[in-house]
Amino acid sequence: MNEKPIIEIDGRILYYAFQAGGKRILQHQSEINNINIFPVNDKDTGTNLASTLRSVIDSTKPNRSYKKTVNYIAEAALIGARGNSGIIFAQFLYGVSRETEDKSSISLYEFVESIRKSIPYMYEAVSNPVEGTMLTVIKEWSDYISDKQMAINDFRKIIVESMETLQNSLLETKLKLKILQQSNVVDAGAKGFVVFIEGVIDFIQTKNIREFVAQSYVNISLLHTEDQEEEEIHFRYCTEAVMRNILVSKAQLQKILSEYGDSVVVAGSDSLSRIHVHTDKPAEFFYRLKDIGTITLQKADDMVRQHEAATQRKWNIALVTDSTCDLSQELLDYYQVYVLPLNINFGDNHFLDKVTITPDHFYDLLENSPEFPKTSQINERSFTNLYSHLASHYDAVISIHLTGQFSGTFLNSVKAAEKISAEFNKPIYVIDSKTLSGALGLLVLRAAKLIDAGLPIESIIESIEKQKSDAKIFVSVKDLKYMMKGGRVSRQKGFIANLLGINPIVSMDSNGKSVLFGQTFSQQANINKVMKHVEKISSGKTVWNYTVLHAHNLKGAQIYADRMFLLTNKKPVSVVDISPVIGMNAGNGTIAVSLLFE
Repeated sequence: MNEKPIIEIDGRILYYAFQAGGKRILQHQSEINNINIFPVNDKDTGTNLASTLRSVIDSTKPNRSYKKTVNYIAEAALIGARGNSGIIFAQFLYGVSRETEDKSSISLYEFVESIRKSIPYMYEAVSNPVEGTMLTVIKEWSDYISDKQMAINDFRKIIVESMETLQNSLLETKLKLKILQQSNVVDAGAKGFVVFIEGVIDFIQTKNIREFVAQSYVNISLLHTEDQEEEEIHFRYCTEAVMRNILVSKAQLQKILSEYGDSVVVAGSDSLSRIHVHTDKPAEFFYRLKDIGTITLQKADDMVRQHEAATQRKWNIALVTDSTCDLSQELLDYYQVYVLPLNINFGDNHFLDKVTITPDHFYDLLENSPEFPKTSQINERSFTNLYSHLASHYDAVISIHLTGQFSGTFLNSVKAAEKISAEFNKPIYVIDSKTLSGALGLLVLRAAKLIDAGLPIESIIESIEKQKSDAKIFVSVKDLKYMMKGGRVSRQKGFIANLLGINPIVSMDSNGKSVLFGQTFSQQANINKVMKHVEKISSGKTVWNYTVLHAHNLKGAQIYADRMFLLTNKKPVSVVDISPVIGMNAGNGTIAVSLLFE
């Protein structure tokens, strides 16, 4: 080992040292997950830290300037942070970047000062700081290097020798937190920081950048552990967001977040902030936040469903869909269906379909927002995270999505499934439903009931593939102005149609493309036309189930429900608000019926 003292470091050394620490977290995430019981026993701290560090590794490049590098790292960490520990760690890095002078390289004294001054940033970010956690370990590590830096003017030596203090501080977390002492484990977030520094030490002991760069990068999946204890979940959603241009103080923002739940963390600055809260009302929460800043990124993990996967799963096959699947929440909960939301953007503000925006809020914005909303597909990383979690707990996964003609969601799901299936050696089947909304919901419900019946997975897949053509949807559009705003119908044609009072009926063809099924001069005439067609195609067949959907038009939905009951002698399996992703083009007042034949 080269014993020559390291008396200053530049951006390249910082960058590769950080990468080494991040990769060590990726390698040890399962170990960190296993001991995660505080603040919520969801066994995800290792995965959240790994996701935070991977965000930095994937989105930053080396720069010789220390100041530029630490700024890049801090911003990437804030944007990619996940979970309590991830956001606290990101805030620590943000504090370091803020307290670093604009220099290409810095001395040990300057480094230690930036660390010392970053500690208040962490504590201020947490609405209810708890000792015996990552906060304590980083603070005590900072105290040690601050005390020793005059006597040890060598980066390598002071970081290596600080490991004893880190290990002792980590062991003491179980004495400071009763819940850790009862389970005889150390704090998971604190363990993550110690592991990170271990990776940094491995790098600085050799300080061989060429050798480090030459090492093959192993793309380790974000893992979840099988072992999880029973625990009451007080709030359902682990909710996070990136916000810019915030109009209130950090203290005011923390107070607002505290009104909706607990585990409140606000990291960053007014210009760029990462927020975290556990809440049951993510939609109400984000609807309020839109008026105090620009929401550029959101995440809302369903902790109830995560907990069920580990401790209360009813079957060994997991069922996944996307938010265009229109079924009642009661059915989704009963069958433990995992739903990933598509993205909805109103100008610069970002929302998650059905999770962080309710139909009421959506249609309010649709009417009053100066910009027409845009949607975007679920990205591959979201599927990778979910499938790695499910593959840790289930024997197989079935994922059914909206038509690939409308979104790249299906293809992203396929790519993630292939990757995780190979890594875990477990089958993940991805199906293009060739439809959406209520028709997709019925196919998902059908798959759920087949799983419940204990059928082999190959039989379930074969059945759903065959039944795709038996799933029908008919959407009665009340007002064409939304299709005009979204560019689905030209303004000239829309104006003429509205002038004549024409109401189109939209359906789906066998290739998953939308088609104009018919058009009439009133919504009542639409219902009559659809019902006449349903009677025709039902001849000699049995309707297995049907759903009725609406966009703020419960009265119209009830007409459909009554007419379908007369035809089938069955009540609808669901009467629900149509997905905002669908409603943005169909518009307020839309009603629809979906059915699936036996």
